[in-house]
Amino acid sequence: MRNEVNVNVNMLTWAIDRAGYELQTFIKKFPEVQPWLEGEKKPTVKQLEDFSKKVYLPFGYLFLPEPPREQLPIPFFRSNGNRTEKVSINVYDTILLMEQRQDWLRNYLKDNDFKPLEFVGKYRNSTNIKAIAEDIRNTLNLDENWASQFRTWQEAKDHLVLHIEDKGIITVFNGIVENNGHRKIPVDECRGFVLVDEMAPFMFINNADWKSAQMFTIVHELAHIWIGHSAGFDLIKLLPADDQIEKLCDQIAAEFLVPERSFNEFWDIYPTISIASRFFKVSEIVIARRALDTGKFSKRQFLAFYEKYSNREFAKKENKSSGGDFYATTKKRLSLTFASHINNAVKSGNLLYRDAYKLTSLKGDTFQLFFSRHFKT
Repeated sequence: MRNEVNVNVNMLTWAIDRAGYELQTFIKKFPEVQPWLEGEKKPTVKQLEDFSKKVYLPFGYLFLPEPPREQLPIPFFRSNGNRTEKVSINVYDTILLMEQRQDWLRNYLKDNDFKPLEFVGKYRNSTNIKAIAEDIRNTLNLDENWASQFRTWQEAKDHLVLHIEDKGIITVFNGIVENNGHRKIPVDECRGFVLVDEMAPFMFINNADWKSAQMFTIVHELAHIWIGHSAGFDLIKLLPADDQIEKLCDQIAAEFLVPERSFNEFWDIYPTISIASRFFKVSEIVIARRALDTGKFSKRQFLAFYEKYSNREFAKKENKSSGGDFYATTKKRLSLTFASHINNAVKSGNLLYRDAYKLTSLKGDTFQLFFSRHFKT
């Protein structure tokens, strides 16, 4: 057959496994692959291009003599264990995408005489939980009781993110790879990750997670920036991995959101999760976690509360209608701070539209409409 190509069968099976498929499941779904694997037929260029898209692999990789060694660029921690060396292809590709954006932004900021961010790695050699939490608040221009001015913890979260982005920390919310709704990022595999950099730190929060848990993830990632360590994590049941840095970042997040002294004083008068949640403007699950940290809940009590709470949140999510404003969602997937740098670079001629499309995962009219909505032309 014309345009048939030779391809190493081992590369095909590796690509299928890499994409997270069981071999027989993939063959059942795409039976045209079986004759290639058995050596009875060779794929055409077009067929191989289609195959590469199905397994989320650059086309050229299929012609390598053997699979490349792909390593996670950051440590990734599991709450039910320690560091893992393997994540799903959707998480892996998302980390690489954030790295590409970070590399571009770092160079752009340096070229335009931006200064390094002094708070990145400021507490690299410290384990002083209260001092680090206080310094994060001070840097973000927030006082200890900053959240009390808001009606709800959702409003407090939005305010916090604005202050984080204002300091040059790119904060991305997404639950899929780029804009591909078929490539979901499971919360139980990745609640978030952070890429620490003195010029352009990036935080990724899994937007498929409960909104009530995202506040804790955000501040956990801030702690990573202050102590200077990149990482990814699942934070199953909002509990850290058995790693000293992960435990430290958890403790800093808890102290930032619900200061121990204030919490103890409040709990002595109102030992109730729902009342404390309204007072501190964090979700009930964060209060329950703080009660565990401070010895007011046993681990068994916390896990029982977590189970009830998660069932309630899951039911809410199931009943929620899907859809929404694509451009509003894109603002969160990109980060307005990152988008503003892209916009400035394009307008000044320092970035080609072709490259801007790649960095933003937007193209043509969609790109133009997004930027015209959010930035003056």
